[in-house]
Amino acid sequence: MAFAAKIGSLLKQRISQNIIASNGHGSLPSMYNSLRCMSGGSNLFIGSLSYATDDYSLKEAFSTFGEVLEAKVITDRENGKSRGFGFVNYSSEESASAAITGMDGKELAGRTIHVSYANQRPPRGGGGYGGGGGSW
Repeated sequence: MAFAAKIGSLLKQRISQNIIASNGHGSLPSMYNSLRCMSGGSNLFIGSLSYATDDYSLKEAFSTFGEVLEAKVITDRENGKSRGFGFVNYSSEESASAAITGMDGKELAGRTIHVSYANQRPPRGGGGYGGGGGSW
């Protein structure tokens, strides 16, 4: 996993240099955004959320550390209620790092939350009977 993160980091640096060299023209920015989202460096897992926390309040709480691209509280498919955890995606790794430092172990909506980098789950078995579902 660390090897893959290092490769992703090197690729992002190279793509960033190409974006600067090309003055942002062409398809490089969209490729950079896709790579950044896949690498997980700016994606955070937020655990022990209050069941009253929604996407909006999660985004508001974490926006003080940088530009939040998305904040999502995970809900139960059956009843739509919060499962007590969520994810925050930042526009930069620096913002994500600052949010971990600033929010891990802090109180949000009456609960002490846990903040860490998100790890992408590998896909579960194929579809069909007994094969499980998708990932994330």
